[in-house]
Amino acid sequence: MGSSCFFLICVLHSAIALTCGALMVFYSKEICVLGHGPKTASKLQGSTPYDQLLIQTSDSFSGLLLFTIGFLVFMVACVKDWEFQTFFAKGCVFLHISMAVWRFYFGRKLEDLAHDWPRHAVGDIALATSWLFFLVYLWREKYD
Repeated sequence: MGSSCFFLICVLHSAIALTCGALMVFYSKEICVLGHGPKTASKLQGSTPYDQLLIQTSDSFSGLLLFTIGFLVFMVACVKDWEFQTFFAKGCVFLHISMAVWRFYFGRKLEDLAHDWPRHAVGDIALATSWLFFLVYLWREKYD
């Protein structure tokens, strides 16, 4: 049963990463407006054509990386080894909590992004919580 739960969580996280990555590649300006609001998005787009091209290229590569991560998580979903699943889930919890801590310590210090960090940190914690539920489920299954 733990294997099917792992598969579902991986597919959910994979779908989120694939969707967000694809949107970042093809609709970076619209996603920036959606995530930060029109005023902040216009500041984040750059002031010169060179800056705008550099930022758009960076956003596209970030989206491509996120898309690739989503694809890799989808491939990991098929692994049936209990020890690997536990190791992977612990790594994902660590990664998501690290992102939330990074947003707390550094994201809130950026003037243009200061009002966005709580919402993004809550999202990171929610993703970490899904993996924590999986670990608790495995622990309960192991010791019952």
